[in-house]
Amino acid sequence: EFTTLSNGVQVDSRIYPDLQRMFDDMRAQGIYPVVGEGYRTHEQQEKMMQDKIDAFRSEGYSKKEAKRLAKDWVAVPGTSEHELGIALDINAATDSSTTHEEVYQWLYDNAYLYGFILRYPEGKEDITGIDYEPWHYRYVGEEAAKEIYEGGLTLEEYKNTIQ
Repeated sequence: EFTTLSNGVQVDSRIYPDLQRMFDDMRAQGIYPVVGEGYRTHEQQEKMMQDKIDAFRSEGYSKKEAKRLAKDWVAVPGTSEHELGIALDINAATDSSTTHEEVYQWLYDNAYLYGFILRYPEGKEDITGIDYEPWHYRYVGEEAAKEIYEGGLTLEEYKNTIQ
C-alpha cells in the first residue's frame, strides 16, 4: 500500500508516520523539506534509463557508450531502491528560504531518530557502488538506523554485522 503525499509523490504507507513525524520536527525548527522522489514503478525506472540513454545519444555518444554512461546516473531497472517505496530523495522545498544544504545537514544529524539512513554516504562509494547522494534516504526502522548511524556504517556493512 502506498500513501500519496501532497505533491503527488508516493511512499510505502508503513513509513509514512515516521516520515511525517520527521518532517513536522524539521518544520518546527525552520527547515522546510520536500520529498522529490519516492516510489517508482519498474516502468518509470525503465523510462528514466531510456531518457538518459537518449540524452547521451543526442550528444553524439554511441549506443553502447550512452548505455554505459547512463548507468552512472540512473539505477538499472530492477535495482533502484525507489522501486521499493521505502527510499526517498529529500530536498529543500522550493517555496521556502531553506537551502538544500540545511536539509541535508539536518537529515544527516537526525534522520536516524525516525528510522531513516543516508543510503549513499560520502567516502563509502567503494562499498555502496553509488556516488555520494546527500538527498537519498532509506527507511530501515529506528533500531537499525541508530546502529548504522552510531557505527558510521553503510547498509551493506550493517548487513554483514548481523549475518
